[in-house]
Amino acid sequence: MPQPIAQSTGRRKAAVARVRLRQGSGAVTVNRRPLAEYFPSETHRVAATEALRVSGRADAYDVDATIDGGGFAGQAGALRLGIARGLVVADPELRTGLKRAGLLTRDAREKESKKYGLKKARKAPQYSKR
Repeated sequence: MPQPIAQSTGRRKAAVARVRLRQGSGAVTVNRRPLAEYFPSETHRVAATEALRVSGRADAYDVDATIDGGGFAGQAGALRLGIARGLVVADPELRTGLKRAGLLTRDAREKESKKYGLKKARKAPQYSKR
């Protein structure tokens, strides 16, 4: 297996993706499984590989990712950010196109913490007047 050209990290919600890019034919592997097997939903597959399509490098690099935490949507978003960051490390000229497409921005929305006296972060118990 050839040495990685670029290594990067992507995060989304509670998911963390460690991504390695190598010269290759465009194979995407997630946790040692093919992308189609790991993400059964077409929506998540398209979102995860968006950076490769926008940059036009879908067939130039093999992507090897290790993802843990979160759910499918968060993991797909983390993989998307990790691939975009890795592409910028491998080829800095791609930065403007990826930035314009919004692929280098980390989505900072996280789950709000639960408050004491409430059932969830904002849901209060039912109010009873009598």
